[in-house]
Amino acid sequence: MRIVPPLALPAALAATLLLTACDGDTTSADDTKNADRPGGSACAIGDLGVEVGAGAAPAAGDTGNVTVTLTNQGAQCTLKGFPAVDLLAEDSTTSVSPEEGAQAQPLTLGKGATTSFTITYVRGEAGSAKSLTVHKASFTLPGAPRDEHELTWSYGEVARRDGSSSGGAAEASVSGFESSGD
Repeated sequence: MRIVPPLALPAALAATLLLTACDGDTTSADDTKNADRPGGSACAIGDLGVEVGAGAAPAAGDTGNVTVTLTNQGAQCTLKGFPAVDLLAEDSTTSVSPEEGAQAQPLTLGKGATTSFTITYVRGEAGSAKSLTVHKASFTLPGAPRDEHELTWSYGEVARRDGSSSGGAAEASVSGFESSGD
């Protein structure tokens, strides 16, 4: 009969658990916008109903929210990552970054299930060089980068980050997908 030293068994067990917990599914900042495996069942815009609700910012400097609700009308699908949102202004397009510190959580949607994400922005001053005159917003879903949906933007100008007067990114962010219902 072989006797195992007392510390060897816990060390072996810890190493086994550590190795089984690592599945190689890591996400870097570069992957967060389009983080789905090619063989996965990524949600497609064409299979989703889209509704938009807004709590528009009433005046320059105020914060507003535009919530996009998606309802799955097709087969079960999965969202892994953040929606990729662009704001289209008169002379430029700017990408909206995920909320600071936000972590994307995979979300599986069955037929009829809903989810939402929110674009939060700071209203800019009308006619100011420190604002973007946004006319449309567009978004794609992770894993479906060519499947784009456009929204009419009727919520006023969007302030430029750091008050820059040209080329500055929009003072806006996008949340991850949130579960709706049960």
